[in-house]
Amino acid sequence: MNDLIELNLADLGWSLGIIALAMLLSNWQRLGLEGQLLFAAGRSLLQLLVVGSILVTIFELNNPLAVTGILGIMLTIAAVVANNRIKNKKKGLLLMVWGSLLVSTGLTLSYALIVIIQPDNWYSPQYLIPLAGMVFGNAMNSASLAGERLANDIIHNSLEVETYLCLGATPKQAILTYRKDAIRVGLIPTLNQMMVVGIVSLPGMFTGQVLAGSDPLNAASYQILILFMIVFANLLTAILVTEGVYRKYFNPQAQLIL
Repeated sequence: MNDLIELNLADLGWSLGIIALAMLLSNWQRLGLEGQLLFAAGRSLLQLLVVGSILVTIFELNNPLAVTGILGIMLTIAAVVANNRIKNKKKGLLLMVWGSLLVSTGLTLSYALIVIIQPDNWYSPQYLIPLAGMVFGNAMNSASLAGERLANDIIHNSLEVETYLCLGATPKQAILTYRKDAIRVGLIPTLNQMMVVGIVSLPGMFTGQVLAGSDPLNAASYQILILFMIVFANLLTAILVTEGVYRKYFNPQAQLIL
């Protein structure tokens, strides 16, 4: 396989031409997205360059404290973003979302590294950071989708929930149907991706490894591992987040609080 063709700053500059074309299309169609496209492109460029520079240092250090530190920052940002996307939520949900992401991604990464990949060091940044980043990003989306759906369903169906409570149901029983629906919603993007992977889309891990010169079959193996990790982490995250969300809507006397 050929070595990866590296991109320099001039190449990055030329890549901005793609954004310029997108802005021209927006202007032509009078969409008014030019400012948002420019801001998003600038922010993406800055964030990725900064992260790349930081990761170069972390890879050189190859230190467990440095690796866990950057993972902690990534986890916290994912939890804040997921929490902010849940509308109609109760106060004090952030810590629960953070804990849910920690448990789900921690179990997933531990299994993948200890049982399957087995690197020389568990904290090997070459494996741990990329895998964690992909799992964090998808689990964050699952948390926000499931949490948002359950919170809205409880509020919009409060009379039905209270009717179940009056008939002797526990809070968990009263919202059981809504919770199942919320968990399913949290898994929809992942399941859709798995249905068309390799046929309609070529995911990032596979594409990145092929571009880097890896054997396509080995790249496919890693992508399969990533997909399975993501579906487990997303499902566990949705289960934990919905468990925490519904509890915020009931007091110790099992009364619904809106």
